Amino acid sequence: MTTKPPETLPERFSLTAELQFGAGDTLAAGEGAAALPKFSMIAYTGGAMRLEGWKYPVVVDLAGMAIPSQSRPIRVGHNSDRLVGHTHAIAQGDGRLTASGVLSIPGPDAERVVAGSRNGFPWQASIGAKVEQHEFIKEGQVAAANGREFAGPLVIIRKSTLGEISFVDLGADGNTSASVAAQAQEKSIMNPTTGSPSMPEALDAADMVRSLRTAAASETKRIAAIRRIFAGQRGDIESRAIEEGWDETRAELEKLRLDRPAAPGIAASRAGDRYPAERLIEAAMALSRNIAQPERHYAADLLQAAEDRFGRRLKIRHAVYLAAQANGYSGSPYIDASNIREALHYAWSVPLAVQGAGTSTLSLPAILSNLANKELLDAYREGDQTWREIAVVRSVSDFKTVTSHRLLDDMEYEELAPDGEIKHGKLSEETYTRQAKTYGKMFSLTRDKIIDDDLSALDEIRERLGAGAARKLNNVFWKTFLDNGSFFTSGRGNFISGAGTALDLDGAGLQAGILAFRKLRTPDKKRIGGVPTILLVPPELQFIAQRLFQSTMVNTGGASAKDSVPSDNIHAGKYRPVVCDWLSDAELAGNSAKAWYLFRDAGVLASLAVSFLDGVQTPTVEATDADFNKLGIQFRGYFDFGVDFAEPLAGIKVKGEA
Repeated sequence: MTTKPPETLPERFSLTAELQFGAGDTLAAGEGAAALPKFSMIAYTGGAMRLEGWKYPVVVDLAGMAIPSQSRPIRVGHNSDRLVGHTHAIAQGDGRLTASGVLSIPGPDAERVVAGSRNGFPWQASIGAKVEQHEFIKEGQVAAANGREFAGPLVIIRKSTLGEISFVDLGADGNTSASVAAQAQEKSIMNPTTGSPSMPEALDAADMVRSLRTAAASETKRIAAIRRIFAGQRGDIESRAIEEGWDETRAELEKLRLDRPAAPGIAASRAGDRYPAERLIEAAMALSRNIAQPERHYAADLLQAAEDRFGRRLKIRHAVYLAAQANGYSGSPYIDASNIREALHYAWSVPLAVQGAGTSTLSLPAILSNLANKELLDAYREGDQTWREIAVVRSVSDFKTVTSHRLLDDMEYEELAPDGEIKHGKLSEETYTRQAKTYGKMFSLTRDKIIDDDLSALDEIRERLGAGAARKLNNVFWKTFLDNGSFFTSGRGNFISGAGTALDLDGAGLQAGILAFRKLRTPDKKRIGGVPTILLVPPELQFIAQRLFQSTMVNTGGASAKDSVPSDNIHAGKYRPVVCDWLSDAELAGNSAKAWYLFRDAGVLASLAVSFLDGVQTPTVEATDADFNKLGIQFRGYFDFGVDFAEPLAGIKVKGEA
C-alpha cells in the first residue's frame, strides 16, 4: 500500500489535558497572588493521536517545541480581547507537557471560568502554537519522538512554538483536552529582544487599559479587512477567520485556496479548461504588476479569467504557495520565515511520485521566467536601437568563428560564348569573420521580498536584465564601430579628411562627402553605384544635420549678415539624419565631436554585422532556486550576440577637420 503525505495541514489538533482550580480561591481585584484562582494541566502525554482533519495519526515532538517564556497569556477562545491570566510554569519532561498559572486579570471572563469550574463545567484547554515543521512517516518506516518509537504512516510535528493557552468549552476530541491552533495569530505583547510573544508577570491598570484599547482598535481593523476579503461569500469561513484571529494575509490565502478547484492543484479557469493553471497565475501576476499593454502578451479571455479568479492582487508569496501546494506541499498556506525554504523546494521540484501519477502540477520557474521575459522584452525594446540603422542582422548556430565573403565578387554578367556556356561567378577573396559571445547578469529576489510580497522588486528585471541588455549591446556595438581606423581608410576610398570636410550649414562639407561616396570602387576598380541615405552624426552636429535635411534654403556666404547669400538647399530631404550619442563619448576610444558618416540603406549593404545565436535578437531570463546558503529566488539574464565589421563600401567616414 502506498501512502502519501496529507494534502493540507489542519488548523488545530487536540491534546489530552486535565484542568484543576485551587479550591476555595476567590477572584477579587487588588488581592494578593495567593488569593487568585490557580490552574494546572497535563497538556500532552506524548503519544500518537487520531485527530479530526488529519488523514494520519499525529505526534507532537516536544523536543522541538519552543517556549519563548514561562509567562504565557491565558485567554478565552483565543481572543486577544478576552485576556484572563498567565502561566508561571510550563514544563517539558517524561514525554509530556504540563502548565500551571493563575487567573490574574479580573473581569467577567475570568469570573465565568471560575464559576463554571466550581459548578462542575468541564473546561478544556486550547494551546495556541505555530507549527513550523512537520514530517510525514511513510508506511513501513519508524521514527522516534518523545522517547518512543512510532510506526508509519503518521505525521510528526518536529518544530513548533508555543504562543498562548485558552479556555474553551469544547475541544476537538470531545474529551477533557487541549487543542493546538496551527496558525494562531498572536496579538500579545511582543518581546523587543526576542521578537516572540510574551506576557509580563504583572500589568498596572493604566497599562492594561492602553493595551486593551490598542488591541480593540487592531481587532476592529482586522475584522473589517476579513469581511472585505470574503465580501459576504463563504460566511462560515469568514466567521471562523474572525473567531480564530486570522490576519489579512492569511484570509487572502485561504480565499485563494478555497476558490481554486480541488487538490492537488489548480487545473483551469472557472471559464473552462482552455487555459492551464500556469498561464492563469502568470497572467494574474502580470495584472498585479500593471505590466504595460498586457493584451500584447495574453489573450483577452485569459486576462479576464485571471482577473475573475485572482483579481489584481496575486503576489509572489501567493504564487509560491500555489505552486508548492500543487506539487505536494502540505504545509501552511501562510508563507513566512519558518517555512519559506520548504515551500520553495516544493515549488521548484516536483516529487517523483507526483511526476509519475499524471496529476496536475505547477512550475513556479516557468511562471516567473515567462513573466520576467515579458518585462525584460519591454525594457530591452525601450533601449537605443540606433545601431540597426547601419548594421545587418545575421544568425549563427554556435559560438565558433564564422567566415563570410564580402560582396565585392565577380558577379557581373558576361556575354555568352559561341558555345552558349554561362561562366561561373567567383566569390570575393576579401573575407570578414563573425562570432557570437554570451553576456549575462544575475540578481536575487530575497526571502524578505517574497515574504513581504514586494512585487516592486521585479522592477530590477527591467532595469538590470532588460535595459541592461540593451546598454550592453550598444556599448559593444559602438565601441567596435569607433575602433574603425583599419576599416575606413584612404586606400579604400571610404575615408576623407581636411578643413573642407566639416559639416557646416553651407553644405560644402556634405557635398565633399557625397562626391567621395560616389567614387567608391571595388578592389578591381569597378563602380558599385548607389547613393547614401543616412547621415550619421554625433549630438554636436545634430542641428546642422537636421537643417541640411529639412531647410529649403542655406547660407552660402560668410558669417556676417552683409556676406550672407541665401541659396536653395539642394540636399533637402535626401540624407536622413541619425544621431548617435556614443560617437562623441569621451569614454570610448576613437570618439569625435566632428567626424560624421554617410551610409547606404543597411538592407542593401551594411558596414557592420550583428550576429545572434540561432537568430534570437532579444535576451533571455530564467528563474532558479537560490544557492543553498541563500533563501530566495534568483533570476539570470543572458544575451548571445557578436558585432563585427562587414562591407567597407557600405559607407564612408568624414573626419570633419584636417
